[in-house]
Amino acid sequence: MGGSDARRARYRRAAYALLRLSGLPFLIRQTLQRRVVTIVLFHDPDREAFARQVAALKRRYTIVSLESYLESRADERNGRMPAKSLIITLDDGHRGNAALLDTVRAEGVPVTIFLCSGILGTRRRFWFEHDLPNGDVPALKLVPDDTRLAALAARGFSDEAEFEPRQALSIEEFEQLRAHIDFQAHTVTHPILPNCSDAKAHAEIAGSKAQLEALSLEITTLSYPNGDYTARELAALESAGYTCGITVDAGYNTARTDLRRLRRIGISDEASPTELVVKASGLVDLAKVAVDGLIGMRRRHSVRERPE
Repeated sequence: MGGSDARRARYRRAAYALLRLSGLPFLIRQTLQRRVVTIVLFHDPDREAFARQVAALKRRYTIVSLESYLESRADERNGRMPAKSLIITLDDGHRGNAALLDTVRAEGVPVTIFLCSGILGTRRRFWFEHDLPNGDVPALKLVPDDTRLAALAARGFSDEAEFEPRQALSIEEFEQLRAHIDFQAHTVTHPILPNCSDAKAHAEIAGSKAQLEALSLEITTLSYPNGDYTARELAALESAGYTCGITVDAGYNTARTDLRRLRRIGISDEASPTELVVKASGLVDLAKVAVDGLIGMRRRHSVRERPE
């Protein structure tokens, strides 16, 4: 780690420590989070980090399954769940997820992993983990899908090409996990759906469900890659027969949250217990929403006061 990276890491740790010491995460848990459902997102945490994170979450929340929340929305409970309910999810289906089984079993917690069905059981690569120059991945998330694929092809990548080492869960690992993990869909190849053509967006959404159901899974939920969606994706979700969709929109979930766009809080795979407690409370996301709102108000005020 370079000097500037080390400094940023120290500042980050100090900032999260101050936020935790402020008591705000505790206050939010005891008030805002008491009667809502919080969903958190990881990707590829290592075994030790995940064990610490799950233990920290269990001490502060009631860990529930995604399935139980969806069932509560469909019956007379009308979305009512235990106090401080929290759902643990992971996106992509990384090879390292297989090492988390011991924690899942030892802690007895439900976990949902959203799988890229076209990468599961292969040596295909997650495009965002291909050998790319710094800054290319964020930029490629913003361009039309054909442009993204052309740029990746110039770097030796295609959705069908296989590489070493393997990045995704193998079929054998999947079979070992399935009795203990809820598997759901994360498209076929993880494109940014709003950047795709109509045909490809529909194929990625419907195809992922069909491929995973061919493995005898009950697929009810889609996690939108990068959390990105438009009205087209919401319609495609319904036409493909999903019950709900998962975003990375800030906030918590209630009996009135649109099931096609459930909210979720992203957590760093390396998050310390202190960072985890702060992030899981939603405090950081709440602060970002407040700041964005203030910036928007100032811009609108500036426009109104601009002379004719």
